Amino acid sequence: MVTVYSKNNCMQCKMVKKWLSEHEIAFDEINIDEKPEFIQTVLDLGFRAAPVVKKGELSFSGFRPSELAKLV
Repeated sequence: MVTVYSKNNCMQCKMVKKWLSEHEIAFDEINIDEKPEFIQTVLDLGFRAAPVVKKGELSFSGFRPSELAKLV
């Protein structure tokens, strides 16, 4: 399962979610503005900016179509 850690008013977050939906890839969204207890999880993954996309051992930050394509 793909997990997307997002924030409110985040254009890259919206682009990631749109890309995943268009490619029919199921994902769980965790909004760290609404669930701040997950901020430490994002920091532990080594990231300081949303969105963070994680599936298994693969994780990356930002809207990166080349990385998203690896999730297909």
